[in-house]
Amino acid sequence: MSTKVDHEERRHQIAEAVVRIAASRGLHAASMREVAAEAGVSLRLVQYYFHTKKELLAWVLAYLGEQLGRRVTRAVAARGEPASPRTFLYAALTALLPTDEESRRIVLAYTAHFTLTLTDPDQEAGLSYANTLRDLLAKRFGQAEANGDPSTKAATALALVSGLQLAVLAGQYTGEEAVALLTSHLDEAFPMPGTG
Repeated sequence: MSTKVDHEERRHQIAEAVVRIAASRGLHAASMREVAAEAGVSLRLVQYYFHTKKELLAWVLAYLGEQLGRRVTRAVAARGEPASPRTFLYAALTALLPTDEESRRIVLAYTAHFTLTLTDPDQEAGLSYANTLRDLLAKRFGQAEANGDPSTKAATALALVSGLQLAVLAGQYTGEEAVALLTSHLDEAFPMPGTG
């Protein structure tokens, strides 16, 4: 049992090194050797857990997904409301914005992964993750009875989130301003209580 925990800790240690590199220098700098140096372990150890860079990056993307999932869970719980589809959408989408150091690091690393898919056909995991998120949000928009087509609403909301993520990272908006803009957009997606 303790051996399994140690393996998971090692994988997390290596994943965190990739995240730090991606957030500070981009994924092009995340060679296996650089990851080992950043993690404070040997190259051989990194290669023991991840045989190829593709395998490593796919695992790190799943790791980032788990971290985002925890942020969404906390955001939903913080609303203190029943976890209705509408509550989930507000919490989940705002949790994707870089409003603090943790979310900034996650968004920078995820953006680096997504950007890599544009130039490296071997890194399709970033795009499939984005498509899975879009499909989940479309389902929730449908359950929440948003105005308009749920798939279109989900795609539009994710496009807005992506644009706001970059705008916050570039300093165009603060995290709080981005949340306010996203919330305003979501308010328009849902009928006011008592109006339909």
